[in-house]
Amino acid sequence: MTAAGFLEGRRLQMARGVLLQCIMGGYPEARFYGSDDGDLALVPDPAHIHRLPWSQQPRALAICDADEFSGESSRLSTRGQLKAVIARYAARGLAPVVATELEFFVFAPNTDPTQPFRPPVGLDGRREDGFSAFSISSNNGLRPFFSEVYQCMAVLGLPRDTFMHEMGVSQFEINLLHGDPLLLADQTFLFKHLLKEVALKHGLTVVCMAKPLAHTAGSSMHIHQSVVELGSGRNVFSDEAGQPTATFRHFIGGQQAGMGDFTALFAPNVNSYQRLFHPYASPNNACWSHDNRSAGLRIPASSPLARRVENRLPGADANPYLAIAASLAAGLYGIEHKLEPSAAIEGAFDVPQALSLPCTLHAALERLKGSHLAIELFGTEFIEGYIASKTLELTSFQDEITPWERRVLAAQA
Repeated sequence: MTAAGFLEGRRLQMARGVLLQCIMGGYPEARFYGSDDGDLALVPDPAHIHRLPWSQQPRALAICDADEFSGESSRLSTRGQLKAVIARYAARGLAPVVATELEFFVFAPNTDPTQPFRPPVGLDGRREDGFSAFSISSNNGLRPFFSEVYQCMAVLGLPRDTFMHEMGVSQFEINLLHGDPLLLADQTFLFKHLLKEVALKHGLTVVCMAKPLAHTAGSSMHIHQSVVELGSGRNVFSDEAGQPTATFRHFIGGQQAGMGDFTALFAPNVNSYQRLFHPYASPNNACWSHDNRSAGLRIPASSPLARRVENRLPGADANPYLAIAASLAAGLYGIEHKLEPSAAIEGAFDVPQALSLPCTLHAALERLKGSHLAIELFGTEFIEGYIASKTLELTSFQDEITPWERRVLAAQA
């Protein structure tokens, strides 16, 4: 939209079906978004109208809500779903607090998708070949790129906690400061958009796939969650003596009850399960533990004031609005129904069958399809539409023959 049109308050409309557009560009059957495919109103959030600092031509971006013309939020909107979850907490006098950790890779341009991604050439003329995890000098070869990333974050008002090189080759992680879940989802979305745009300026490619490289750690989007009382700001996971509360246990119980049904929301793509198939630091289970990274739900070492639950299942490819909404909705369900968690696990462990999670997109979609909990928390319209869109993507993947199949199976008798 032109700046003049935006400032005049002209309404921007969009077909409802766009909210179910799959990643290849197609759409499920119209019955999933209304047979007439009518319009929605895109209503800009005044707190999120941003001048884009990386653009030479003056441009701005406005994060919008997708609303029906009646003023109600569209049930197909993931941002609207997150706002509804936050409202359910508020109705109980509570407010969730979250933080996200986002991992990503920085690669050289990849013009041939049949070839593996490669690290970019650094200032020293060489490509990184590993052994740089957590190094303070590991991103020197990408210093011009990261310098502009930091500058753009400041302009967009994106506060960062820590930034580090992760375990993969040319893999990095940012920790965003904890706060209101909707704000953190907006910030995570803006940061991913910023990364890709700035990378293009520097002749680089930023990839937020869950598993872009074989034999290398994948990229996650861990979600740290706590709950406070409205008004006082007291963390309801800790009592006055600093001990964990029943609410804390019930929140974990709810997370466990929802993780299996919601796996397709946390791991939305075929590639997501490449990350989860290799469980090191990417646990595909609903177990919980104190400071144990092999558990899907980790309780980080912290003071009672900062007691929180880290959901380690979502990948970097997850929709931040939907992943945060699903995780918080499951926790609130546990609080409301006083669900008790399983016993905390310690050290190396075998995952109980009841706490194992789907390990393919097909299995995850089948689990979601049969979930009464998902319908209760997100509504039939959203869940059925989401499954329809993701089924299109899975079918598209299965219509292709991979290089592995040609390489390994062609010579078989």
